[in-house]
Amino acid sequence: MMRFLLRLSQPLLLGLLLSACQPDRQPRQAPAAPLAPQQLTDDLGRKLTVPARPRRILALAASMTEMLYAVADTATIVGRTQVCDFPRAALRKPVVNSYPLDLEALVRLHPDVVFTTDGITSLDDAARLQQLGIPVYYQKYDQVADVLRGLTDLGRILGRPAAAQKLTDSLATELKAIEQLPRPNQPPAVLAITWQDPIYVYGQNTLFTDKIRLAGGRNVVTEKFAQPYPALTREYILQLNPDVLIGGRFGQLDSTFFSKYPELKRIKAYQTRRVFAITGDLMERPGPRVMESVRELQRLIGAPPAP
Repeated sequence: MMRFLLRLSQPLLLGLLLSACQPDRQPRQAPAAPLAPQQLTDDLGRKLTVPARPRRILALAASMTEMLYAVADTATIVGRTQVCDFPRAALRKPVVNSYPLDLEALVRLHPDVVFTTDGITSLDDAARLQQLGIPVYYQKYDQVADVLRGLTDLGRILGRPAAAQKLTDSLATELKAIEQLPRPNQPPAVLAITWQDPIYVYGQNTLFTDKIRLAGGRNVVTEKFAQPYPALTREYILQLNPDVLIGGRFGQLDSTFFSKYPELKRIKAYQTRRVFAITGDLMERPGPRVMESVRELQRLIGAPPAP
């Protein structure tokens, strides 16, 4: 090799050496332009700006934490509330107290956006967070189909539309199958209580009304109160006279609820022992397990009356 190089003329040898030392002159590509922030309108009609690809996210409602775990890149979830316990992976996240809201703990997590649901986080707290540069996105669900829409919206906002689509396609298939089931001519009237003293119940303007419809029953509370979970008098409940009562096992409520309000033993639900407990997480959380909640209601109200 050395003899070959020595035979070359000096100018040619110099040219070869210089050529070998020249850097690659491939044209450089311009860096991609940063994605523009998202201009969003949440379910309460509030306008907000969210990063194009949120990298740090947090939910202030247990149901929405479940939704984030079902759709988001879970590495981007930076915290949970004191009541968020599903899925179990959520328990490893730092806790932010949601009621009253621990603003300092939340701000320390530096979320790009906070997700919550109507009735869980006050608008005053949301305004304080937005003054600190943290946008708050609300969702609202009147029907089961709204939960599926909410999952789709999350997938779009978080840049995870395929993950959301896979989940909502499965839920939509199940919802359609349940919608096509024959309905009873006289669906059982169902009263679901959330508290015993005073007696708070699931009102007409709650997701429960649609879930119980899908399950083959009807919410016995047909009047729309100002509060979604109104407090009812014993006289009012006697007038409603529900076929089914949801809120606890018969034996449990017989020694507590009906012992405290013995006059309510006259309702049909007590007389036929159609008094049932229900899984609280499924009932209370409008999340990716919403169809599981409907199926549980189907099993309960389909139970025949005791002889």
